[in-house]
Amino acid sequence: MAETQISAFISESTKELVDRYVYAHGVKKGHLIEEALLHHLQALRELPADIIIPPAIELTEESARMVMEMMESDEGPTPAMLDFMAGRPVEGEP
Repeated sequence: MAETQISAFISESTKELVDRYVYAHGVKKGHLIEEALLHHLQALRELPADIIIPPAIELTEESARMVMEMMESDEGPTPAMLDFMAGRPVEGEP
């Protein structure tokens, strides 16, 4: 099989994850990256777009502020959240 080289910029944190994985599992970086790309491209082809979850969620400044306020709140989870986490049917679900 003919091979070609590609170049891409990635974050330092992603590079560290790659380095740790290849060291721990004894695989080559090129092999890991090709397998990951093939896996991702296959998922994009075969799965409905609405179930592909991005690895990061981008928030507006306003929504990020709302998330931080909720995280810092002393309020506990809502009954609906407790039902959801326990695997019980949530209102409006079949």
